[in-house]
Amino acid sequence: MRKIVAATAAVVLSAGLVSASPAVAGGSKPEVDTTRLTQAVQVNGVLQHLRQLQTIANRNGGNRASGLPGYEASSDYVAKTLRAAGYRVRKQTFTFPFFAENSPATLVQRTPEEKTLETGVFTYSGSGSVTGPVVPTKDVVIPASPTPSSTSGCEEADFEPAPTEPSVALVQRGTCDFGLKASNAQAAGYDAVIIFNEGNPDRTELATGTLGSPVDLPVVGLSYDDAVALVDDVRAGGATATVTTDTVTDLERETHNLIADWPRRTKHDDQVVVVGAHLDSVPEGPGINDNGTGVAGTLEIAKQLAKTGYTKKLQRPVRFAFWGAEELGLLGSQHYVDTLSDGARSKIYANLNFDMLGSPNYVRLVYDGDGSSFGTAGPAGSAQIEKVFTDYFGRARLATDPTEFDGRSDYGPFIQYGIPAGGLFSGADDVKTERQASIYGGTAGEILDPNYHTPQDDITRLNTTVLGQLTDGAAHAVATLGVSKKGLYGDGARTKVRTNATAKKAPKVTEGPAAQR
Repeated sequence: MRKIVAATAAVVLSAGLVSASPAVAGGSKPEVDTTRLTQAVQVNGVLQHLRQLQTIANRNGGNRASGLPGYEASSDYVAKTLRAAGYRVRKQTFTFPFFAENSPATLVQRTPEEKTLETGVFTYSGSGSVTGPVVPTKDVVIPASPTPSSTSGCEEADFEPAPTEPSVALVQRGTCDFGLKASNAQAAGYDAVIIFNEGNPDRTELATGTLGSPVDLPVVGLSYDDAVALVDDVRAGGATATVTTDTVTDLERETHNLIADWPRRTKHDDQVVVVGAHLDSVPEGPGINDNGTGVAGTLEIAKQLAKTGYTKKLQRPVRFAFWGAEELGLLGSQHYVDTLSDGARSKIYANLNFDMLGSPNYVRLVYDGDGSSFGTAGPAGSAQIEKVFTDYFGRARLATDPTEFDGRSDYGPFIQYGIPAGGLFSGADDVKTERQASIYGGTAGEILDPNYHTPQDDITRLNTTVLGQLTDGAAHAVATLGVSKKGLYGDGARTKVRTNATAKKAPKVTEGPAAQR
């Protein structure tokens, strides 16, 4: 999922405390006492919802993907639970280009030596089998530069003239989006495309992602090391390979977002806190960590917010949103934000996003709202949201690491419009560092969720300790933003977040918001 970069501050070990920048022991005293809510939001309650989602996946082909029956059943369960708690619930329907694999992609090098290479399909790849010579673009960067610099495949002129026989283009990740690389390869006359990772730090493993829209030729991924060996063979006299994909695309399939509001006016109805989690899984598995944990945690928070009476104290509305088609490119949340009127969009006070809260080899991650760790701050107000989380975990004497606003989850469409955002994350496909293992435990050198986007992402493989900790942090933030009289800026709830009715929409991340999912 998102990229995880180690904090630069030294590790502190003292009196049983293990902390990593930015979280430290203490933290300022909270304006809102959220104790009743965080005590009411229990792991057992979250697990009850997760067991229901697992059962739904088991009964519906092993997944809960948008456009398939498991998603509809998941939505029905969430809607029923919210209505029972007293919320008004509505569906926001939209159409989207559905994509799924019928069987896994394969990549076999035929010459000069036959070997099977680890690969994976790109979302919206075409279906078929192509055997032919492998031809790298003219501008692959091997060895890789210390920082990303490849422009491979970003222009049609980057490609050598395609052979007259069926042929396979070999393209390096970098600069432009994957879909453009595939389209340029096809325009240059190639019949299949291999996109390999760039080779810089954190860009070496098998590369897969989304093409953004359907193409009609096979597109698969490759790791940097495997690509280097393949390029060496090409340069030594040539290499051939077979690329095989078995996919289905439906351009007009229907799905929906699920939106829930508490049926009571607040003092500041023009300051809406949107709390979101994506409801869909990938077609390959049940998606219990990604993102059943975010759904179950958010659902239990909504339920207990009403049960404990915090809904009676709300200074501003709290809207719970369960997004569809996130796994295909944040399509549900993008549809929601794009289709709001300028006036309605300007009333969104903040977005909280919870996507993966129970990773087995976890790190407690908080979005870097102030930009102090990654150099790019979120929209105004994001720093204050980050502080709500880090103060909470600081008081609980629990370390956190920052994680970058890299557009890989449903906060992305909100920050494009200047809406402040924040959230929590326990890790996806990044590798745990030695420093992180010394703080959080677990295994250095292994990814944070080894079951990510696989059939093994089920209820037997969660870390319930971090699930409880992050759900409590999420509950604290929801109640704080909803109930606080001072608001994010400390000068009273009368302060509006911003006037963004005419704000220019920021450009999207070049390789697609879900490109590295």
